Amino acid sequence: MNPPLPHFRYHPEPLASGSIEASATTCQCCGKARGYVYTGSPYSRHELPPGSLCPWCIADGSAAARYEASFSDDYPLLDAGVAADIVTEVCERTPGYTSWQQQERWLVCCEDACAFRGDAGREEIGQLGAEGLAQRFADFAWPASTWQRLVDAYTPGGNPAIYRFDCLHCGQAHYDLDFT
Repeated sequence: MNPPLPHFRYHPEPLASGSIEASATTCQCCGKARGYVYTGSPYSRHELPPGSLCPWCIADGSAAARYEASFSDDYPLLDAGVAADIVTEVCERTPGYTSWQQQERWLVCCEDACAFRGDAGREEIGQLGAEGLAQRFADFAWPASTWQRLVDAYTPGGNPAIYRFDCLHCGQAHYDLDFT
């Protein structure tokens, strides 16, 4: 029987998001087959293919330390003024997520990193509607018809992707839009 997964404050459901999966693979860092692996590739000068690290070596920081690795881009967090200890926890001790762009963007609210929840649900995007998405992503300046097409065609796990993040303090849902 596998031990319970470590808790990740900023990525509380890594199995549901697909960032961690069941596997009999031996971890490249600790040399143990613990029943689960990280499905992404961390940013590192070392060769660390998907499925080569266990969640425990991510959670305790040993994978980041041993391989000088980061599991997420720190720039969005630093740019938002998030405290250094939070940036370290997100980037070095939290599984990242796979996005269409090379570097995913971790969202911030209430001076803290948000919890990554994975792909937004089709129903919640439908409830937000074209107008709600246009307001949340005003920088895109797309016409209403483009937003409506996105709402109509949106599929979780598809392209474009809409990732959901929840604030750990005020509970506000935030979204990031990503596409090829």
